[in-house]
Amino acid sequence: MTASKSKLIIFGDPNRRYATEAMERFIRFAEGRAQILANCFRGNCSITQLQQADFAVVFGGDGTILSAARDLSEIGVPVIGVNVGKLGFLAEFAPEELERQFEDILSGKCAIERRMILRCRVSNQGVEQFSGTVINDVVISAGIPFSLIELQLSVRGQSLAGCVGDGVIVSTPTGSTAYNLSAGGPILSGDLAAVVITPICPHSLSFRPIVISAESPIQICPVRINQGTTILLDGQVEHKLKMDDSILIERHPGSFLVVNNPMRTQWDTLAGKLKWAEKPKYNLPDGEETGERREFR
Repeated sequence: MTASKSKLIIFGDPNRRYATEAMERFIRFAEGRAQILANCFRGNCSITQLQQADFAVVFGGDGTILSAARDLSEIGVPVIGVNVGKLGFLAEFAPEELERQFEDILSGKCAIERRMILRCRVSNQGVEQFSGTVINDVVISAGIPFSLIELQLSVRGQSLAGCVGDGVIVSTPTGSTAYNLSAGGPILSGDLAAVVITPICPHSLSFRPIVISAESPIQICPVRINQGTTILLDGQVEHKLKMDDSILIERHPGSFLVVNNPMRTQWDTLAGKLKWAEKPKYNLPDGEETGERREFR
């Protein structure tokens, strides 16, 4: 593949000031270097158009990337995430970094990471009611009137636990730094083939998050739910649950392909954006710098 023959699609909200500025800058930069087919923000492109692309350049925060990735993962188009949002944990590149690395990306010198994703299906009396692709997580939220709900969880057909609380999170490694992390779940390396099951405020002191193989189908059946109990995919796609529903979560045959920024690692991103493993702010005498452990008095 050469830069002159590379075909790109872009995703970005034209109504967001910073996204528009970044897209306009990139379009000027890419002229003569690559062919930009279209802006496919919010499903504005057909599958045929998406299939023509060598890369997708996504301008925005994590929400924009997740929305684009659900479509792109079905056809295997690598995502170049450009951060013009707030946190942008999934966005590997700043606009100026993309320009510096552009030729290397198109020539295949930058690594493309393959991340597992999930498929979620909701059935009622054997009839499918809802299905969707999941990049980050499946969340079952208690909803109005916010009473405790009870869910029965099974893995590979074996009963796992009854979860009484505000709901449950089933997360991919990509989503482990999102809602899962806030709810006390572990951080997983993005290249793992694993799933985290994390209860939301469980009515139990001993129900801790559990990590299982990605090849293990998870079935969730409501035992007691609220009128507003809802299943959410990546915090963007939702479906209200009924008592007779059965939720099946299993590994999707596709993958979320992410172009890695060679200027940083996933651990740099954790440390830089989430302040992971940051050392305490020691109270030291002026001019003294040390990484040693100190005794506080």
